[in-house]
Amino acid sequence: MLAPERHELILRSLRRHGRLRVAELAAELGVSAITVRRDLAELDSAGLLRRVHGGAVGTSVAGAITTGSQLTVGLIVPSSTFYYTDVIRGAEAMADRYGARLVLGVSGYDVQVEQERIDKILGLGVAGLLLSTALGDSHAAEVGQRLDAIDVPVVLMERAFGFPDVDREYDHVRTDHAYGALLALRHLAGLGHRRIGINLNASVTAYWLRQGIAEAAATLGVDVFVSPVALPATGEDPDTAAQLDAFLAECEAHGAAAVLVHSDEHAAGLVERAMERGLRVPEDLAVIAYNDETAALAVVPLTAVCPPKLQLGETACELLLRQLKAGPGRRSATQHLSLLPELRVRSSCGALTARQRVAP
Repeated sequence: MLAPERHELILRSLRRHGRLRVAELAAELGVSAITVRRDLAELDSAGLLRRVHGGAVGTSVAGAITTGSQLTVGLIVPSSTFYYTDVIRGAEAMADRYGARLVLGVSGYDVQVEQERIDKILGLGVAGLLLSTALGDSHAAEVGQRLDAIDVPVVLMERAFGFPDVDREYDHVRTDHAYGALLALRHLAGLGHRRIGINLNASVTAYWLRQGIAEAAATLGVDVFVSPVALPATGEDPDTAAQLDAFLAECEAHGAAAVLVHSDEHAAGLVERAMERGLRVPEDLAVIAYNDETAALAVVPLTAVCPPKLQLGETACELLLRQLKAGPGRRSATQHLSLLPELRVRSSCGALTARQRVAP
C-alpha cells in the first residue's frame, strides 16, 4: 500500500473515531508501527491531525487540549527539591508568560516510576514534554529506546542524549558543568594552590564534573586527585562522616590544602570535620562547594559554583513553547544549548586580587 493510500485511510478512521492508536493502525493497515508513526508525523506536519502519546487525535480534539491560547505541557524531573526547585520555578514562570499550563511529574530518580509518570502525563494529551531523566548521560543506551517512543515534542533538561543511542536528535538545555569545574580549579590555582583534592557525590552531575576536572587540571597545570569513594547523595547517610574523615586524610597525604566538594551539604560537613581536627578554613584548607543551594549558610560561608538553575528551566520551557506556538510544519532547527555556571566567592577560600581577576 502506497503512503497516500495509507494517509487517506488514517484520516478516514480518525474522522470516525476521533482518536487513533499506533498499534491498532499498524494491525489494520498491515504495516509496522514505525511506518505508522512516520505517516502520523507527515500528517501532523500538514496540520491534518496532531500526534499524541501512542497515536493521534483530530485537530478539534487537539484544540480542546489547548483551550483558547493555553497550551498544556508536561514537566518530568527526578526531584522537586534542592537543585530542581529552581528549575521548576523557572519553567513555571516561563509557562505563565506564554499563558501555558505545566503538569508536573517527579520520578525520585527511579526509572520505573519515571516511565509511569511519563505515560500518565502523556495520556492527558499534553502538547509537549520537558524531561530530565532519572538516568544521566553515561546511561544513554538505556534511555534512548524509551525516549524515542514519545510521540510529542521533547526538550531535555540537564541531559544530552545523541546518536547512536537515540534515533533522532532532541533539543536540550543543560548546564556546562565541565566549565563549572574549570571555574573552581582556576580560582584555587589563582590563589596559589598547586595540589587540589576533589570529592564528588554519586550523582548524574559527577559525569560531567569528572570530564571538566581532567581538562582543567591539564590546562592549569595543577596536580589534582579525585577521591575514589563517591559520597552518598545526602549527608544524612551514617557513613558520611567517616568518608569525609578519610578524604581529609587523603588530602593530607597528597599535600593538598584546597578542595572542591560536590555538593554544598558535604562541603559544609567537611569544613566542620576539618575544624574539629584543628584546621583553619581557609588558612589551612581552602574549600569550594558545588551547587550553591545552602553554601552561604555553612559555619564558614562557602565559595561555591552556582549552576543557572532558574534560567535553565526558563530556557527549556521557552524553547518548547516557541516550537508549539509556531504550529505544524514550522519547527525550527534542533538546538543544543549550554548555560554557564558562575562562581560565588565567600569566606571559605578567600577572594582573588584585582590583578588575578583580570589574568587570563
